[in-house]
Amino acid sequence: MHTRLIANFFIALEAILSNIIRSLLTGLGIIFGVAAVIAMLAIGNGAQQEILEQIKLVGVNNIVITPIVEQVEEELDEQSFAIREPQFSPGLTLQDSRSMVEIIPGIERVSPEIIMETFLIKGGTRRSAKLVGVDSTYFDMTSFQFASGSNFSHGQLERGDPVCVIGRNIQTRFFSQENPIGKRIKCGPHWLKIIGVLEQRLISDQSMQNLGIRDYNMDVYTPINTMLIRYKNRSRLTSAIIQRANRNNRNNQEEEPSVPVNYHQLDRLVIQVAETDQLASTAEIMARMLERRHYGVVDYEITIPELLLKQQQRTKRIFNIVLGAIAAISLLVGGIGIMNIMLASVMERIKEIGLRLAIGAEQRDIVLQFLFEAMLISVSGGLVGIFLGWVLAIIVSEVADIPTIVSIFSILLSFGVAASVGLIFGITPARRAAEQDPIASLRYE
Repeated sequence: MHTRLIANFFIALEAILSNIIRSLLTGLGIIFGVAAVIAMLAIGNGAQQEILEQIKLVGVNNIVITPIVEQVEEELDEQSFAIREPQFSPGLTLQDSRSMVEIIPGIERVSPEIIMETFLIKGGTRRSAKLVGVDSTYFDMTSFQFASGSNFSHGQLERGDPVCVIGRNIQTRFFSQENPIGKRIKCGPHWLKIIGVLEQRLISDQSMQNLGIRDYNMDVYTPINTMLIRYKNRSRLTSAIIQRANRNNRNNQEEEPSVPVNYHQLDRLVIQVAETDQLASTAEIMARMLERRHYGVVDYEITIPELLLKQQQRTKRIFNIVLGAIAAISLLVGGIGIMNIMLASVMERIKEIGLRLAIGAEQRDIVLQFLFEAMLISVSGGLVGIFLGWVLAIIVSEVADIPTIVSIFSILLSFGVAASVGLIFGITPARRAAEQDPIASLRYE
């Protein structure tokens, strides 16, 4: 049995090699079909991976609240059509975050942020950077890992100590030849002691643009109380604020447009919810609570990045399925091409079939020969298509700047489909060849 199979296999291989051009043209449909499937799945895998990385950047089950600086100084009363003064709002404050933890159930952690543009000075080197006031939960919520050093302690947070955690690029630029832990760096007007260095985090330009995030590797993080005590606290009334308000009032009287002033104490508030299905309901409760605390002034915006990203992920998944289906049609067309060429080959090789049957070959030998031919064409076309698809994925990644990932699953899937196509579409020509009458075949002209 094994000898017969091997003999039929080599007969099929010899028939293919003797008509190499026809065999190559027959396999073109399989080659391009497999290449298209590999390339489409690689683009889809790259898109999925990018979205997963974006979810890691914004954190899991997070709700983000960002302040809106009111730019409309006067409002129109809908009933009396008279201009009325806008209501006062204290803005987004630390007390808002504390109230959420105390009142709303299901909240695991809250991370308030204050961001300030500043400059860093060390050893004669000066560079602009962002100083970010956070608490210790920030690094856990954003999945940051420490390359060296440690997180802020409870005492450092409460006292507002002049300490900081720096991004990896800050270490590379200012402390390339030394360990920065325990050293000091000047951030704006104050010197801060470095207690930790974060691991490098690679962020694509597209992620920064889509998610509105910054390059974390160039940030300096300090306790939020340190930021409020030593740098800026917009909720505190100062003489400079009073003078600026007087100038704005004079500008209004002179009918000159005034520049809106950011009165919010916080620049960002991230809330982590315990369960994903509670995100929407928790966000709605937060909106109502903030509206009451801000006296009806909606000077904040609530977004749920994970839900937005998952919706984007679902949209891309559907798009990839459509692209994969279109690519799979090429495999179907390639299979039909194999069947047509093999049927034509049966008509061309009737005498060869009759001769094999006359000298003792059985019908199953003829079936095996033509099945082997169809499968050899489809399998070899599949192998070439895998290589071509891998090359196409690399070209798309380089030219279009789209991340692509060629997975083992996509290779096995496309190769399995190619082999199945050869088997399925080779059955009909094989049976047609085996049903030939040997006497009539030998007389065929």
